[in-house]
Amino acid sequence: MQISPLEGGRGFVLSLYDYTGEAVLPWAEAGFACLCFDIQHPDWASAVPVRIASGGYILKVAVDLWDWSNLAEIARNFRSRVAFMSSFPVCTDMAVSGAKHFAAKAKADPLFQVKAVRRAAWCGRLGDMLGCSWYAENPVSVLSSLWRRPDYTFDPYEYGGYIPEDRAAHPRWPEYLPARDCYTKKTCIWAGGGFVMPDRRPVPLPDDYRGSLIWAKLGGRSDKTKNIRSATPRGFARAVFEANSPRLARPVESRFGV
Repeated sequence: MQISPLEGGRGFVLSLYDYTGEAVLPWAEAGFACLCFDIQHPDWASAVPVRIASGGYILKVAVDLWDWSNLAEIARNFRSRVAFMSSFPVCTDMAVSGAKHFAAKAKADPLFQVKAVRRAAWCGRLGDMLGCSWYAENPVSVLSSLWRRPDYTFDPYEYGGYIPEDRAAHPRWPEYLPARDCYTKKTCIWAGGGFVMPDRRPVPLPDDYRGSLIWAKLGGRSDKTKNIRSATPRGFARAVFEANSPRLARPVESRFGV
């Protein structure tokens, strides 16, 4: 893999295992150069950034993140040039929601979870190598016992207040994701580099709320349903940006030489 950094705008924001780009959209709208790395991206997407009026952009790059040499190259190319990093390591072999399959997976490969946890921990290692604030997100999983306990947990509705009421409906998947992220899904955050967990601005759950219906709508194993299920809640993405971007008050181009 060869990566040649493009123009940096206000600075680079990287996102690992990110197919949708929802996590970096607030940063791009603020003028940052955002790169989303995921093996699902088609090769041509690596050369076609989505430009934002602010001057920022989102570039989706096809990368096999299960190969440490690719993460090492990202570190070499972007070291001291990154404003922020998010990551969403594959949870298929770690999430407790899939525990009923663990025995069969272990029979096929006794090290299947060791490998999955190692790849998740690599995200934190890369963030430290880049010298930036970073977080890794996963549902409730064995990461808590096989890597380390999460630093924070949240449910999407707790950050729904960051979404304006006139933009309540999800712009991409309104038929699947409730307006203003008004649903529960316990999510864990591992963080480092001075990451600031944002203050909560919850929206009220309905009085008759009995749990998220997302699994009913997004069950199955297709890449489409997995990607929608794993998309970063809009409110949390906005909250993370608002909590962490003030630390970059000095022009990023002068701080990082971009």
